[in-house]
Amino acid sequence: MTMFRLALLIALAALPTAALAATPSPQDGAAIRAVVRGYLESRDHGDAAALGALITADADQHLTSGEWRRGHDKVVAGTIGATPAVPGSLKIGVDTLRLITPDTAVVDGPYDVTGPGGVVHNWTTIILVREGKAWRITAIRNALPTGK
Repeated sequence: MTMFRLALLIALAALPTAALAATPSPQDGAAIRAVVRGYLESRDHGDAAALGALITADADQHLTSGEWRRGHDKVVAGTIGATPAVPGSLKIGVDTLRLITPDTAVVDGPYDVTGPGGVVHNWTTIILVREGKAWRITAIRNALPTGK
C-alpha cells in the first residue's frame, strides 16, 4: 500500500469519528435540553398543543413494549394518552448530547419511572433536528437497559 493510500485510509476512518463527537454550542445544548424538559412537562400536564410544538411532522417513537408510534399525531396522542396509565413520576436524564450534523442532535440518557412499586429503569435515545431556529424531536427510542 502506498503512503498516499494509507494516509487517505486513516483520514477517511477518522472523519466519521470526528463528526460523531461534535459537541453542540452552549446555546444549542441549552435549547436541546429545554426541548427534552418541555417534552416531559407537556406530557406530565397533558398539554397536547405544547407537546405537538416540540415534535416534527414525521416523528416516530418506539416504546419498551415494542409498540411503534409513527407520525406527529400518533406520537402526541400516544404520549398524552399514556400519561394517566403510568402511575408515578417520569424522569429523563441527559447523559450524552452530541451533534451528528449541525442540525441533527442525539440525546441519550436514563428514562426512569418512579411509582408505587419502586423505580423502573429504562433508557432513551432522542433524535432532534433543527427546523428553522427551533430544535424539535424527530425520533424517540425507549429500551430496557441491558447493562453498561
